[in-house]
Amino acid sequence: MGDPKFNRKKYSKPSHPWQADRIKYEKEIQKKYGLKNKREIWKAQAELRRMRRHARKLQARLRYGDPQAVKESQELLAKLTALGILQGENIGLDDVLALDVEAVLMRRLQTIVYFRGMANTPEQARQFIVHGHIAVNGGKVTVPGYLVKKSEESLITYHYNSPLNDELHPERTKKQKKMENRMEKAEVTVNG
Repeated sequence: MGDPKFNRKKYSKPSHPWQADRIKYEKEIQKKYGLKNKREIWKAQAELRRMRRHARKLQARLRYGDPQAVKESQELLAKLTALGILQGENIGLDDVLALDVEAVLMRRLQTIVYFRGMANTPEQARQFIVHGHIAVNGGKVTVPGYLVKKSEESLITYHYNSPLNDELHPERTKKQKKMENRMEKAEVTVNG
């Protein structure tokens, strides 16, 4: 079982270190999402493997008519829907098996901060998070790999203590300022 004081690895390395296609693919993903190193890709792949393994086991149990498997499959689909990894009305375990690593990487806090326009680049989004400038639901989050739930997505803001919270801060992007102005105008029209 091991000592609980020591954490276990949450990923596994590729079986062969020198595969040109895999290395090229990982570099593209690393650049696209602004990841620190390939270990973060491997963690997302491990998370995806866990989801898919669970879905395969549930499919096998459903074929035998296990009533507990029906409940567990609904819980798995609800969890993945809440995370925003799966979307749509008629989703099933086959949709879980069709997921790719980018579906998991799109739900990282770093990616969402970048795509919401709170940072100019994915690397800058990572820096803002690590330095404590980003808050989710009012609480500071300093982990760029934090998987953001769909319900938390609208609650991502700059931390109240951060200098970036000031609208006149030079690092705030023009896109973010325009979005905030639109939101303020909408609030004035609703309230006024």
